[in-house]
Amino acid sequence: MKTSDFEYELPKELIAQYPSERRDESRLLVLDRGSGAIAHRVFRDIVEYLRPGDVLVLNESEVIPARLLGRKAATGGKVEMFLLRAVAAGEGALPRWEVLVRPAARVREGTMLEFGNGRLTARVVTELPAGRREVELAACGSFERVVEELGQVPLPPYIDREPEAADRERYQTVYARVPGAVAAPTAGLHFTDGLLAELAGNGIGIVRVILHVGIGTFRPVAVDDPEEHEMEEERYEISAGAADAINGAREGGGRIVAVGTTSVRVLESVADEAGRIAAGSGSTGLYIRPPYRYRAVDVLLTN
Repeated sequence: MKTSDFEYELPKELIAQYPSERRDESRLLVLDRGSGAIAHRVFRDIVEYLRPGDVLVLNESEVIPARLLGRKAATGGKVEMFLLRAVAAGEGALPRWEVLVRPAARVREGTMLEFGNGRLTARVVTELPAGRREVELAACGSFERVVEELGQVPLPPYIDREPEAADRERYQTVYARVPGAVAAPTAGLHFTDGLLAELAGNGIGIVRVILHVGIGTFRPVAVDDPEEHEMEEERYEISAGAADAINGAREGGGRIVAVGTTSVRVLESVADEAGRIAAGSGSTGLYIRPPYRYRAVDVLLTN
């Protein structure tokens, strides 16, 4: 198996740079695995493909404005810092984060970075490989509020434009609840509150899990052999209530419909050989590639 086996031609002009005016008016392609038939529909038509007893599994991770533009305190040189994940710090200590910095070559241990005219500062504590650093952060006021005001939404690399104010709302699912992702679980972007209510009214179970999307979602597979690709770990959480609902649906003959590969990663990480889901939290490095056998997921909605 080679990475090139998965390549296909996608003209740039067919990559939408802005979303549809209404979330549920995006296009929907439906592949029937049994017959191989393909149907071209509109997203809100998904109600025709789900049946009572099915369970829709949503990833309720919320995107944080992780991209910060600032400067080096000593020289004034421009720098970009991308928040990756919080790192445990001692009690009463300043918050620490693992970040990605650009350009990284001259951002060495001890370097001070400033953002928003000093409203947020970062001191490099440890140099890590591949442009990463561990930094100690200090904010004028609430760290979360300062990041919310100064940060930009980190759009995926196929969006060839700078972030805009509208992206704060549209590059977020309507059910996002738990901050921690540095990229949106994009399959869920097309749901509206009304569409979810309609599905629930039709007897479709709606279950929420968490997988905080990490920087790995932006990294291409850059090796010829997919086996050599290093998969980033991501933090997940699934409650006892969610696990019980999914297991109950399966026992009742319902299908488990994962909204996005992030939901797939959670479910397949916590499922046993029989497909039974266990509640829990942690980090998963699960890397799904042929000839992987799915244990928990029956239907995938992807973007």
